[in-house]
Amino acid sequence: MGFRLEAEYLNGIKVIVPDVYTDERGFFMESFRADGFAKLGLPTEFLQENHSCSAEGVLRGLHFQWDAPMGKLLRVTHGEALLVEVDIRPDSPTLGQWISIELSSKNRRIVWVPAGFANGFLARTDGMEMNYKCTAIYNPTTESGIRWNDPELGIKWGIGNPILSEKDRTTQMLSEWLEKPESSRFRIKQ
Repeated sequence: MGFRLEAEYLNGIKVIVPDVYTDERGFFMESFRADGFAKLGLPTEFLQENHSCSAEGVLRGLHFQWDAPMGKLLRVTHGEALLVEVDIRPDSPTLGQWISIELSSKNRRIVWVPAGFANGFLARTDGMEMNYKCTAIYNPTTESGIRWNDPELGIKWGIGNPILSEKDRTTQMLSEWLEKPESSRFRIKQ
């Protein structure tokens, strides 16, 4: 059993592919294993696990939390999604850059996203289910977001009129976030 590192992006994001064993009965895979994750330099302690289901065309994000900063280990368990991560670390060489990664129950990719990224995804199939482990407990008083269509970012979601929550429709631009003192919570440790 094991995992292989498929790719790394933006000074911290890692795409992991698990070993998958298939036969006429179906498949088996380990979606988390502490010793295998430690070998890849990934965290092995998670404090919360979430599971969401979204209709096709739902866009959730771009979310983050600054106290306590939250890293996420994400995977799609049903359907397909476009995962988007934006670097919001003020002193990062990739500040304001974004990456999109296709996740699905077929490709079985697992993505590690450290704290300091605004996280979002677009459900590309109806009933898409996302499962994610978090390195911190959710704190609604210190959560925030970056607007999904911030023109400074130019994210290519592949959809013009997604289904959004009111909070996601009206959240701040990246430039507004960077003016706040809380943004210093995401300084990169040298």
